[in-house]
Amino acid sequence: MSTVQQEPAHWLDAREARAWRGFMTMQGQVRRRVAQQLQREAGLSEADYEVLVHLSEADGGRMRAVELGAATQWEKSRLFHQITRMHARGLVTKESCGNARHAHVALTENGRAVIEAAAPNHVEFVRRAFVDALSADQLDALAGIAEAVVEHLRGTDDGCCDAD
Repeated sequence: MSTVQQEPAHWLDAREARAWRGFMTMQGQVRRRVAQQLQREAGLSEADYEVLVHLSEADGGRMRAVELGAATQWEKSRLFHQITRMHARGLVTKESCGNARHAHVALTENGRAVIEAAAPNHVEFVRRAFVDALSADQLDALAGIAEAVVEHLRGTDDGCCDAD
């Protein structure tokens, strides 16, 4: 049995709990609906789409695997399995150069065609489901909130803001 005493929990007050729960509910519903739309209309998972977007925006449609992992914020094993699945479907190629840290992932012609076909409907869905629900001021506030939280978490290894 541990003899380390923990400080009592600093529970969220009603305002804080409302904001946190509202964020979690909103995020869950938006992600679920986006995932359903991508699967239904394009046959893509959210992960497929995310990889295709990053590659389609990259110079020459290719990225080093380590850069793609940083862009997606995925662990190496998740990225490896995702790329393996997408490679089997002909969406991407894996280009080894003898060093796993420098391996490249590239968009295939088929992958480019898939993202170009999926993107217009996806963007329209995001507009209808998310953007159109908010005023210009709310969009600006949400962008500012997201940036503030990301900046607050930047540099912490576990996201619990020990540096504060």
